Formats: sequence, structure tokens, C-alpha cells
Amino acid sequence: MSRGVQLPDASARLSRTSLLGADVARLPYVSASREEALRKLDVHRVGDLLFHVPYRYLDFSHAHSIETAPIGSVCTVVAVVDRVLQKRPRPNLTVTEVALVDDTGVMNVAFFKQPWIAQQIKRGDRLAVMGKVEFSYGFKQMASPHFEKLDASAKTGSILPVHRVREGLTAAWMRRIVSTALEQAVDLCDPIPARLRAGRRLMSLSRALRQIHFPSSTGQVKLARRRLAYEEVLYLQLALRLRNDANLLEVRPVAHVRGEHAAALIAALPFELSSEQRAAVDDIQRDMMNPGRVMNRLLLGDVGTGKTAVASAALALVADTGTQACVMAPTGVLAQQYAVKCGPLLDAAGIRWALLTGSTGHRERERILHDLASGSLHVLFGTHAVLSDDVRFAHLSFVVIDEQHRFGVGQRNILRSKGPGADLLVMTATPIPRTLALSVYGDLDTSIIRTRPVPGAGVSTRVLDDANRDIAWGAVRAALESGQQAYVICPLVNEREPEDELEDVPGVEAMDGGGQRSRPPLRSVEREAEELSRMFPDRVVDVLHGKMPPREKDRVIEAFRAGAVDVLVSTTVVEVGVDVPNATVMVVENGERFGLATLHQLRGRVGRGKLSGSCYVMCSLKRSRSRRNVSLDRLEALESTSDGFALAELDLRLRHEGEILGLRQHGGVSLRFVDLDDDADIVEAAHDDACELLRYAPRLHATATLPLRHEVIDRYGDVFKEVSGG
Repeated sequence: MSRGVQLPDASARLSRTSLLGADVARLPYVSASREEALRKLDVHRVGDLLFHVPYRYLDFSHAHSIETAPIGSVCTVVAVVDRVLQKRPRPNLTVTEVALVDDTGVMNVAFFKQPWIAQQIKRGDRLAVMGKVEFSYGFKQMASPHFEKLDASAKTGSILPVHRVREGLTAAWMRRIVSTALEQAVDLCDPIPARLRAGRRLMSLSRALRQIHFPSSTGQVKLARRRLAYEEVLYLQLALRLRNDANLLEVRPVAHVRGEHAAALIAALPFELSSEQRAAVDDIQRDMMNPGRVMNRLLLGDVGTGKTAVASAALALVADTGTQACVMAPTGVLAQQYAVKCGPLLDAAGIRWALLTGSTGHRERERILHDLASGSLHVLFGTHAVLSDDVRFAHLSFVVIDEQHRFGVGQRNILRSKGPGADLLVMTATPIPRTLALSVYGDLDTSIIRTRPVPGAGVSTRVLDDANRDIAWGAVRAALESGQQAYVICPLVNEREPEDELEDVPGVEAMDGGGQRSRPPLRSVEREAEELSRMFPDRVVDVLHGKMPPREKDRVIEAFRAGAVDVLVSTTVVEVGVDVPNATVMVVENGERFGLATLHQLRGRVGRGKLSGSCYVMCSLKRSRSRRNVSLDRLEALESTSDGFALAELDLRLRHEGEILGLRQHGGVSLRFVDLDDDADIVEAAHDDACELLRYAPRLHATATLPLRHEVIDRYGDVFKEVSGG
């Protein structure tokens, strides 16, 4: 790919580095007050300024006069301010009315609850307004449009960029400063090799920056954003993989072998592996048997797709190799679930295993630690407890981490440090769109299981409002009378718990009687359990939440699994890992307060056996004809499909990517230019190109890739100290 790529000479590279790294205060027109405003925008270097792109554009190439502005359409109108009038029709409502005139007519513009606009514009100002044109009381009108006060440089027929600014810096001065910076950056060295750009039909960096700030057409804006989005993902992909390589410097991979234990475990499975499961097993075992590379793989599978069986087949290889494996889960419930499911398979294959959690007794813990250190124990299941300093392995060669997004990067590295060169398998039951998986887990190869190998009876989902609450409780009563069990999920442990600790889900506001937005009241585990005990006096109702001691949580889970508890009232701690086939009904209170992925995981707790399951999601919101509600959109989607990956794609469209996985745990990954829904092809292309570049130059030390290497280090700083010093 890189053969024949010509790298600009050293002087060009130094010129580019010097320019982009220069203090923004050195640019013309940057006065003291403007410098202060720029720094408040986090613009410190010229490079920061050039990547501070417009957030919208006023398209004068299609600007209308007042007469030609089409009613019912969104368009731009350029006219002169004739009158500014401020009104207060109600005590809490201020309306600023602006009359605009041109040679063809008059248009009235109204700004609601923006009284400062009356101080910003005055009679005689030339204004560009962009919004939907309506007709009322004999005049064309716009309500709260985008507007820009124009200076003499704003010419009809052009596209005017609008940058975000702060006090002390107007949009016009920002355009002037950016234009000056672009004039100096006309010959910027492009870090991306020309052959790669040509293959992907991408603009050069200089052209992309020019077109993103001062486009010649709306089409050029899209092409410029495509270039900037591509490089953003490319640098992230390179950074993730280089960070991983830095952690594995001077590490010798373990070449696992597949022998009689692996064969015995496959034979012990109570079912035939599906084609997707078999492909995942082959991917993982092939990586583990590779003597030249440490495995880093993500196993992505929806609820009930059989990831446990796939992981078990991989665990068997450590017994054949004479080494050890550790499976770390985020909760004791999930760790215990792995032991319950995998333990019998390992026993049948002659593989010794143990479970270590915070509730493990002292004597049992001492025995486990002794067997680990001696090497007589092959597989350890556990929680954060396995990270303790006294947990030492004779030879840890395989690490499995379930629900990776619930752990920090540091915790993953602590576990891997207990076995230098250990292969890594990350698993999650949270369906993730492929574009998001590539962006967040760019350092991991991916195996995906989409379909259930043995379809269960399934789950029907129904969203109910409070007026139909009796339907949900009727279903619970019917299930209990049939000898089955039920879950009830609440967002709070008790009424004293602060709501701001909950998942921040957009669109949950409702309107109170005074027209003000408010959040529906939230139900708590403790209060709900009291009410259900009165509703079902002859049934056993118990509670489960994350603030309980580990031993108490384990006791409740075991009692529910054994059938000693009829109704389990819980927080989302049961989201993963709790497998009780006799539980057939779930009621989720305040469903609007949970993310789509969480709701999908929760309903996966019922319908896991031969009996079908029912999930009733209670919602306090009502559909409004005038206002789209994201939470209701999500709940309606939950009713319509059981495909976790389809729901994940929808969640990505409705919510920012960081709200789905909590990306703060991934080192603050943030994508400014990429739309992970619309730019799937860009993400795929950047991922493939990053892999190819690192095959050609593993540390980007080749002449053609040095600019990329410097760009990655410049963007991600100390993460690459080991790489940059290598």
C-alpha cells in the first residue's frame, strides 16, 4: 500500500509543525480581548483554530428576497432591520419582534425568551435570517430563526460560515482570523499518504480545512467533513492499537495447544455449536495458538446467543497447554453464573476450576490462592477480587473479561500484568453497532454472534402507562398462580437516593400543570417491595440491589433461583448474569429512565426456558403531537423488535455514542466529526487502513508513515511514550 509514496521534505514537515503548534496569539487581528475569548473556546494553537469548524452556514447562494421566500419551507432571507420591539404578553414570556424590509416587502421575525437580541441589533442593520417561513396576519413570518448580522464582506452568492464565539469575539472577527490562518496554511504537509487519500477519494488536508471554513458549495462541505472524519477515526484506530502494542513490548506470546481437554469439553456440550458459535471458537483458538502475536479479541453477542459455551471451549486450551486462565466479571452474581454454567463442562473435561469473590470464605480463599500459585488450578472465575496483590498465578496465559465497559482500562491492565503475554478475550452481552465497536474497541479483533443457537420461547414486550398498571399486576398474579416467578425493576433503592446518580436519558421530561417541564416521580425498590407484599400477602417478596453486602446479594439470588422467592424487586443489578428459567414476567417501573440497551438486557432475564416471557414497561410520559420525545421513540422500538443489534443501531441514532457505553471509561474517546450512524463506511475504511498501515510499519517508523506517527502522538500525548521512545 505504501510503496512509492513520496513524503514531503523535512522543511515542509517542520513548517507544518511550527505553524499548527504556534500560539494563536501570534496571528493577525488577535487582540488581547479576542485572545481571551479564543482561549475560553479551548483554542490555544493555530491547529486548534483550524479545527474549530463552523457549526452552521448561511447559504447566500440560495438566499431569497422576502417576496420569493417560499411559505412552509426553511430558507435564508437577507433584509434590513426596520424596527425592533420588545413585548411581554405574560409575566414569564418576553417576545422580541423584528420587522425586516427589502425592495420586495416586509417580514416579521419573533424571538421568544431572548430579550438580549433587542440590544444586539438595531434599525438599519443588514440581517440574514434562516428558518421556516410562515404566513399570518397578512405578513410572512419566522419564529426564532438563526440569524447573523452581516458586514460589508458578506456577499450574496456565497456561503457564510458561523463559528461558535464567546464574549469579546464576534463571528465576523472569527472569520477574519480563521481566513488569515488558512492563508498561512495553504501548503500544509498532509500526514495521510497520497496513495491512501487517492484510494479513498479524500481531499488533501489543506483543501479540506479551506472548504470546511469557507466552502464553495454545500457539496464541498460534505466532502471536507468526510476527510476530517476519516482522519479522526484513522488516528484513533492507530492510537488504540499502538497503545496496546506499547503494553505488550518485550512480551512473548503463549502458543496454546488444542488437545484432549479441548476435545472433551466440546463433547460435553449439551448441544451442537451453531455456525456462528463455531466460527467464534475457531477465531479465538486460532489466535491463542498463534506463537507470533498476543490475542486481543472482542466477543460480541446478544442475550442468549451462547457466549458462555464459546468461552468454555477457549478455556480448555489452557489445560492442554499446562497454563491458567482467569475470567473476571463485574458482579458476584455474574461470576457465580459463569461458575454454574461453565463449571460442569470443565469438570467433564477434567479441568480444575474455582470461584473467588468478595464473599468467599477465608479458608476457601487460602486454598484457592495456594492452588493458583502451585499451578494445580487451571481456571479461576471471579470479580474485582482477582485483582488483589495476593492473587498470584503460576502461569496465567488467558484472560477473559466480561462486560468490559463496566471496568476501567487500568483494571484490565492490572489483571493482564499477572500474566505477561496472556491472550485477552473481552465479552459483552450489550449489542453494539459495528461502527461503535470499531471506534471504542479499535485495538480488538471482533467476533459476533447474532442469533440464538437454541431459540427460547421468547419475550413479548408491552409499554403501559399508569392508567393500565393493572394489566401488568394481573400478569404477575397469573404467573404466580401457575407456579412461576416474577421480577420487578425500579430505578432507585430508596426514596432518599439522589436521582442524579441515575443514567442520564434524554427526553424524559413531562409537562406539569403550570406548563413547566418536570421529571415523573421515581419508584424505589424498598417502597415497591412493601406495596407488593401487601398486594400478594401469601407470596414471598424479596429485594436485591447493589448497595447490599455481597453475601446478602448471593443469598437472595440463590433463594430466587431455588424458587424460595416468588417476586424479586431489584435495581438493574440483575441486568446480566441472573438466569432463572422459571421467572416468566418482568415489570419495569419508570421505563423512560433507562437506556434502550439496559431495557433490552433486563427483558432478557425472562423467557429463558421453555416458557415464554412477558415484559411490561411502565411509562409516565405521554405522546405529544407538537414535540418529539426520544424516550417514547425508544420504548416503541423496544415493543416492535427483539433484535438487540437493531435496537443498538436505533439507540445510536437517538443518543450520542458516549451515552450508550459510558465512554469516559475508555480514556475519554470523543469523536467530533464522525457520525457513527451515517459514517459507517468511513469507520470501516479507517479501521481497515489502520490495520494495513501497522502491518506495513508496526510502529509507524517507516519514512512514509512518520507523519502519521507524529500526528497520533501529538493528539494522544503520553499514551504513546513507550512507542515514541522505542
